[in-house]
Amino acid sequence: MTQAKTSAVVCRNVGRAFGTNGTSRQILTNIDLDIEPGEIISIIGASGSGKSTLLRALGGLDIGFTGQVLIHNTAVEQYDPRCAIGFQEPRLLPWATVTDNVAIGLPDGTAKSTGSARVAELLDLVGLSDAADHRPREISGGMAQRASLARAMARDPEILLLDEPFGALDALTRIKMQQLLLDVHAKTGTTTVMVTHDVDEALLLSDRIVLLAASPHADGATIANIFTPSVPRPRANHDPALVALREELLAGLGVTELASSKG
Repeated sequence: MTQAKTSAVVCRNVGRAFGTNGTSRQILTNIDLDIEPGEIISIIGASGSGKSTLLRALGGLDIGFTGQVLIHNTAVEQYDPRCAIGFQEPRLLPWATVTDNVAIGLPDGTAKSTGSARVAELLDLVGLSDAADHRPREISGGMAQRASLARAMARDPEILLLDEPFGALDALTRIKMQQLLLDVHAKTGTTTVMVTHDVDEALLLSDRIVLLAASPHADGATIANIFTPSVPRPRANHDPALVALREELLAGLGVTELASSKG
């Protein structure tokens, strides 16, 4: 008998509310989502729709949610060691070398020789071998973000969570980082969940795109739709097969005037 495939991440009826001064505001409600091993999933939505809140729940950075989040059939833990997260800012230690910053991501108890080899492998993977001994002030923003990605990959995570990882980069560097992410994913196959405001970025990188939007039946945002690009990677922004999907995504974000004016 063929064994049933286990989802990498499962969300069931996930909700999150935050309270201040005796009042409570529902941010997320009724989130149901299955993420398969090796997928790249993008989460998009208007500002304040709970994208980062959902990402934090997936990694155990926030355990105040209701419902259930499972990673390979086991409940997510606080600061779950099976996950690694990358942020919009590289958050490198300014006094440490690129090598030492990447090494911070290694699991506790990693032997020195094993850790050194792993860090060297990752620096090569993200194209930073020549900058291994540099401090953050001596490298560009794009290189710093590469170091941040290498640090997140150092523990060989089961789930890589990225919160607007390229949002602060200039357009050219952003394109290079998008390609780097695809190259790293092709070599590692790590299940990746990324929050982004950029529809074109989501179309280029994702196996599926999750749209969060306010629910008409309840307070808080929920999954309004899940889109699957019909074109295999690598993709191009101008691919005619993606035009209709891009317009759907823009409309889902409330950019109806721009969406309807295209074509």
